[in-house]
Amino acid sequence: MLFDSSDDMRKVQRREKNRIAAQKSRLRQTQKADTLHLESEDLERQNAALRREIKQLTEEMKHFASMLSSHEPLCSILTSPPPPPEVLYATHSFHQPHISSPRFQH
Repeated sequence: MLFDSSDDMRKVQRREKNRIAAQKSRLRQTQKADTLHLESEDLERQNAALRREIKQLTEEMKHFASMLSSHEPLCSILTSPPPPPEVLYATHSFHQPHISSPRFQH
């Protein structure tokens, strides 16, 4: 009978351990679902903001395209012959350092 009692005790301990492990597993699962839900909501907000930005930029692009098409018939640069290459690629008589910010000077 002592053997049976010891066996029963191990079964009870194993069941308790299993119950605790299952409880922890369910809790982790719930936490993961909550985290995914919050991430999903955040991504939805980001997506909506990006869609608004796309819409605004598309409208801006249409505006500039309209301005350009209105300007093109009147543009003297487009109607005059191109300047000779030596004018386009003339060397400048002034020299400026590449990076003029004091924090980049050594």
